[in-house]
Amino acid sequence: MKTSQILRVIWLSVLLLLPVSELVAQESRPKREFRGAWIQCVNGQFLGLGTQEMQRTLSYQLDELQKDGVNAIIFQVRAECDALYASRYEPWSRFLTGRQGTPPSPYWDPLQWMIAECHRRGMELHAWINPYRAKTKDTRELAVNHIAVTHPERVFDYDGLKILDPGQRENCDYILRIVGDIVSRYDVDGLHIDDYFYPYPVAGVAIPDQASYNRYGRQFASVADWRRDNVDVFIKALGEEIHRIKPWVKFGVSPFGIYRNKRSDPNGSATSGLQNYDELYADVLKWVNNGWIDYCVPQLYWEIGHKAADYQELIGWWNRHAANRPLYIGEDVLRTVKYPDPQNPRVHQLGAKHRLHRQCANVKGTVLWYAKAAVDNPGNYGTVLRTDYWRYPALQPLMPFIDSEAPKKVRKVKARWTAQGYTLQWLPAKKAKGWQDEAHQYVVYRFAKGEKIDLSNPARIAAITREPRYVLPYEQRLIRSDARVFQTVSHRDQRCTRTARTVVHLTVSVFCYLFDSTSDRYRRQQPAHTVRSEKLTMPMTAKFQPHKHITKKILFRLLFQCRHQLCKQFCENALFRSVVLLHDLVILLFALCLHITAV
Repeated sequence: MKTSQILRVIWLSVLLLLPVSELVAQESRPKREFRGAWIQCVNGQFLGLGTQEMQRTLSYQLDELQKDGVNAIIFQVRAECDALYASRYEPWSRFLTGRQGTPPSPYWDPLQWMIAECHRRGMELHAWINPYRAKTKDTRELAVNHIAVTHPERVFDYDGLKILDPGQRENCDYILRIVGDIVSRYDVDGLHIDDYFYPYPVAGVAIPDQASYNRYGRQFASVADWRRDNVDVFIKALGEEIHRIKPWVKFGVSPFGIYRNKRSDPNGSATSGLQNYDELYADVLKWVNNGWIDYCVPQLYWEIGHKAADYQELIGWWNRHAANRPLYIGEDVLRTVKYPDPQNPRVHQLGAKHRLHRQCANVKGTVLWYAKAAVDNPGNYGTVLRTDYWRYPALQPLMPFIDSEAPKKVRKVKARWTAQGYTLQWLPAKKAKGWQDEAHQYVVYRFAKGEKIDLSNPARIAAITREPRYVLPYEQRLIRSDARVFQTVSHRDQRCTRTARTVVHLTVSVFCYLFDSTSDRYRRQQPAHTVRSEKLTMPMTAKFQPHKHITKKILFRLLFQCRHQLCKQFCENALFRSVVLLHDLVILLFALCLHITAV
């Protein structure tokens, strides 16, 4: 070997050490975590776009959020007793078409479209409604079939808003009918409501519901107790209606971030802001502790160190008091990057907030407010998610209170060439006894030949799919990722349920092949595990030509390129890292010996 070749080998060996040191510092990532994002319509982001442009906008947002690691979309479909879907009861939303009651042209159903697009990307879709708000401040014209037009006696005005009176039983029944229509006709994974119960208070403006209180609430000691009971009755009835229609659909609430201040309740948080219990008449802890809702997402939109509502204080409080149901945290993207980390003022607070998440055992996820802000990537927010915190895929948190049994494992797992490429295929289990035993989503794991199967490691998740197939990574004229399946093993995860929408696990052990030495591009999510320099047997119709002249020089280069990528992506085990480093040092010494011998 020439001196230049020896120097190249030494240089590649030095480069090899860098990613290993980085991986040592990486903390383990959870396999199950709710990673949501709110896509709202009330900000007017879809006004005037038209059908095709809105679909392109949503597709772009979904693609970027998927890259960021998001696994659930909370999509606003009812902002003011209107609809971003085909409703029999309420008019088309002005936030979709510009004028309430006007259908989209060309016609489409945004909710149905979003469900299909999210499911295709391995995401859940939660339909988000505002239950009581009937008109926002900026809406000037209501459709003729709007509830405030057809039944003005059931609505009261408050600070420019119109609100369905929560004290009237007819309104509760009306909202239940709307939700029942959505859940029964659409394959949603969840039904989500936000913090608009009774309106946010305005100084000096009283809620005009005295007539309803006189009619329904005289048995209560105060109007406040009566209002809280109205919301309690509604929440309990809403959860029951959803689960009556489809037991697997999750019911979630995202309340205002402060339940009660300590000055109002000794068990409250050390804060001094608006209170869910007292001002919004929302007894969130009752709903959580009684199991009336399936998950809770308090909106902790403040920064660490906020004087009135410190983020660190609030996440700790919710972690201690709301553990009876899965707890996710609503994060304000823009506010997070606006303020510096108190411990390190040179960076913003994303890292500090994630450390707090890991310290709170009952916090099982995050929801980003709002989706477009994350897509715009201020302060490299999305970049950090996709390259660090949410680098590996995550499955939905389990909800054993809905379903605690996993379905039977899949059948006839095999790989073959199809029109789409080399495809891993399987069949669902036979004779599902009910919805609890049906497979609706599959997880494909990827392990190197001889590697111990570890289903707890999210780094080994290759794909999350609703289809009983997975196209194995395959690129022409590139260093190969997967060329053929050597062995397939089917596993059943007993902890995986219908409610997690991830019910069957597949593990794949593969051989990988090197062909083209001219490219160092690797698939980020599916890099090579085992390297073999042999040809791939393929049908004559495949347009792939392996490199015909692989010299010793090229093989030497490929060896170190692949070792570099292997360590960068998959050397998470300390023992394996040590073995890899020892191996490369031996090769380096061998190369030096060859050089000395040649001289």
